[in-house]
Amino acid sequence: MEKYIKGRVWRFSENVDTDQIIPAIYLVTGDRQELAKHAFENVRPDFAKDVADGDIIVAGPNFGSGSSREHAPRALLGAGIKCVIAPSFARIFYRNSINIGLPLVECDVDAADGDVLAIDFEDGKIVNTNTSAGYTFPSLPDFLVDLLDVGLIENTKRKLTRTG
Repeated sequence: MEKYIKGRVWRFSENVDTDQIIPAIYLVTGDRQELAKHAFENVRPDFAKDVADGDIIVAGPNFGSGSSREHAPRALLGAGIKCVIAPSFARIFYRNSINIGLPLVECDVDAADGDVLAIDFEDGKIVNTNTSAGYTFPSLPDFLVDLLDVGLIENTKRKLTRTG
């Protein structure tokens, strides 16, 4: 997991559900790049065309509600999203994201589309470089950082190898 990232903001409201992130019609594949082509297509039709590697999503509370599909965070990773920031996340979306390596930060951040955020994961700090506003968040526990570094399956394999 990168300890520091800087990226352009895509702003979303509260209660963004997994059907908004990736419509159910595209759940026939798990390929990140293919899913990314359809991310947010019903709510922000230009998202897939305009999103860039390193961008950040900032949303209101309850991001990722709805179904438990892992396709939603896969689509965001495929689109190049480096982090999602929201005051709260649906629990299964949170865990699916961590399991596949998409960092999430629980924090209420005031940012508009196009603002640039600098996120320091080690120090738990976010700075909106457009407004100079700063925010703090609790750093992730070590076991979650480990999962973000290598993913759930590789992390589990490593632990089994050490104990087996």
